[in-house]
Amino acid sequence: MPLALAVLLAGGSLLAVAAPAWAANLVVSEVSLEPCPAEDVGSQPQLRRPSGASCYALRGVVTNPGKKPVVDTDVFAQILDASGEPVLQNRSRVGSIGDVPPGPSAFALRLAVPAGTPGPFTFSNVKARGFNAPVRTRAGVDDDLLPLEQDVAGLD
Repeated sequence: MPLALAVLLAGGSLLAVAAPAWAANLVVSEVSLEPCPAEDVGSQPQLRRPSGASCYALRGVVTNPGKKPVVDTDVFAQILDASGEPVLQNRSRVGSIGDVPPGPSAFALRLAVPAGTPGPFTFSNVKARGFNAPVRTRAGVDDDLLPLEQDVAGLD
């Protein structure tokens, strides 16, 4: 009987550690959408042809009003072309900005807009949502940052 009780208690404590991740809404401001810089490898100038895509950067500031970091944060937006049609068909999630510490943080996301999409583009309903615990596989400490990420982090 004591062994069964020990196994039950050990299993119960393991379940207590695996708490669910709760979502948190963050405030997004100072949003802009502009072509990627020509020196950004993600802009892929060699792919600028009718069948390719154009690189745009959605930039802004996300504010975490809490006292703890919010992790695995996704950004959502409605982006429309000059005729009012969605630029990114069938999706409002435009990308992930990772972890957001308390307070304001700059962010930038690279978007592939289908070539020939008529501009100028407008955006609305820009939102960010993250979690109190990781919900995705984490990047390693030695992973390299892409140029756009380095620019946002102030490492260039």
